[in-house]
Amino acid sequence: MADELDILRRANPVTAADPRFHDRPLDQHAERRLNRLLHGERDSGRPRPLRRWVWSVAGAATVGVVVLTLTLSGSTTTPAVAAPRPLMVEAGSTPVPLARLADAVAASGGAQRLVQGTHVQTWSMGLTSGPGARPPITVPEERVVRWKADDSHTELVVATDPRHPGRPVLTDADPVPRTVEDGHVLSRQTYPPSWSDAPPVARPPHDADRLRAYLEEIDRTEAMDTTQLLDAVGELLNNWTLGTREDAALVRVLADAKGLRPAGAVTDRLGRQGQAYVYDDAAHSTRRMLILDPRSGAVLGIEDTVTKDDPEYGVKAGDVMSYSAWMR
Repeated sequence: MADELDILRRANPVTAADPRFHDRPLDQHAERRLNRLLHGERDSGRPRPLRRWVWSVAGAATVGVVVLTLTLSGSTTTPAVAAPRPLMVEAGSTPVPLARLADAVAASGGAQRLVQGTHVQTWSMGLTSGPGARPPITVPEERVVRWKADDSHTELVVATDPRHPGRPVLTDADPVPRTVEDGHVLSRQTYPPSWSDAPPVARPPHDADRLRAYLEEIDRTEAMDTTQLLDAVGELLNNWTLGTREDAALVRVLADAKGLRPAGAVTDRLGRQGQAYVYDDAAHSTRRMLILDPRSGAVLGIEDTVTKDDPEYGVKAGDVMSYSAWMR
């Protein structure tokens, strides 16, 4: 029944919020569109294939990638959202070593406090596979998690893309991927109290050595490599908004990560100025960019890009696999 109702809603040009037209017949234009959707008919009477979204989930490197097989045709097709370009380091900018940034953050005297919960904007890559594969698309979401005094918490997830305010947003939250209005609520949930004392729910320490052990417990390994460290950092930030002391400790931990090199200044996807640190993960053919606030040391974002073409999924070197931008 849900499929038929969705077809009717898309065929009817009258919005659901307009009380004047509830339960009235479809006009000729809407009826023609409905026939096209149901039977694949052109105005001339010649048949055409009905559009369908077919989707599956596949793992790629350390990031979950949504693989979309699209069979879209016709002038009424909703255009796919272009995948974002990788962030570019500003030419001529001076890279800041992580150890120097850690010293600066520790001496800054900042007073931001640790807050349980997160506010994060994410983009994940969608791919087309098989013959006639199309360029990648982007599935953007914004998530706000807030904890209450009784240790319960709420989670709000909306479809929005700050790069294109007010424009329709592609979502795969439903069984069939579709476009929704900017700011459309995908889910709103309240979770009962939780008293877990294990990371990442446990309060993160503000000492570098203890924080490293905390991140290792998230990753469940005793010897994290840099890829695993960055994954654990992402998990931490999806549960906590760090304060000044925790930011300083995290930068200390990152300064010891092998292969994470300073690259220079960059503007993130929310328009914020940051310092970029890059790690090339040859084993998974990915390039990971960590973006830190040059004053507070706070993690602004992590971007993963492909470094090797993959014809099976139509992926080319430089395509953005995923991006997360954290906010206070």
